[in-house]
Amino acid sequence: MSESQKVVVITGASQGIGAELVKAFRQRGHRVVATARTIKPSDDPDVVTVAGDIADPATARRVISEAVARFGRVDTLVNNAGVFIAKPFTSYTAEDYAVKTGVNLAGFFNITQLAVAEMEKHLSGHVVSITTTLVEHAVSGVPSVLASLTKGGISAATKSLAIEYAKRGIRANAVSPGIIKSPMHAPETHAALDALHPIGHMGEMSDIVNAVLYLDSAPFVTGEILHVDGGQSAGH
Repeated sequence: MSESQKVVVITGASQGIGAELVKAFRQRGHRVVATARTIKPSDDPDVVTVAGDIADPATARRVISEAVARFGRVDTLVNNAGVFIAKPFTSYTAEDYAVKTGVNLAGFFNITQLAVAEMEKHLSGHVVSITTTLVEHAVSGVPSVLASLTKGGISAATKSLAIEYAKRGIRANAVSPGIIKSPMHAPETHAALDALHPIGHMGEMSDIVNAVLYLDSAPFVTGEILHVDGGQSAGH
């Protein structure tokens, strides 16, 4: 398969940034395997959808198996699925912990391991994961210990993957967003959320999509945590 048409696996692909990533990769002519709990079948022959919980290892196996069966390989994996639960640290429940670690950590581990094994067969590939700037820049009004625990682990794992596989043609990078304007944030909260960014406003979903597309097309970039956060990680 030529470099001009990759096979891209995207998790958390049914809505928001994930759905926008599916559109963006298809606009570039790539084939996509999209997965989420409630994702619907696609009429596009170059988009395969797999419904399932990414925290379940069986879902990861089905996704990668479908990619190989339908398109023959896996070139790029976008670990976009994630769960955010903002609570005071002592208010987190065992269920909160299980949900967060299930999606954010087990989901990352299970599908990334299988995808990298496929990439090794061709000595090429790219893993790009979505983390959060809260990992480096905690905000007093946004309690986020479980986000830091899980997404911080992905940031560290990204660098480790990049070094382990650098000589086997496989790159690993991450995008670290600030607060992104989406339906999950009610309009009445926008002014307060805008003010949390030195640049003065929230990001758009397109900002994250463009960052992922850049990293996927940058063969000399690996081990990078690309902050798309309106300056949050730089200071305040």
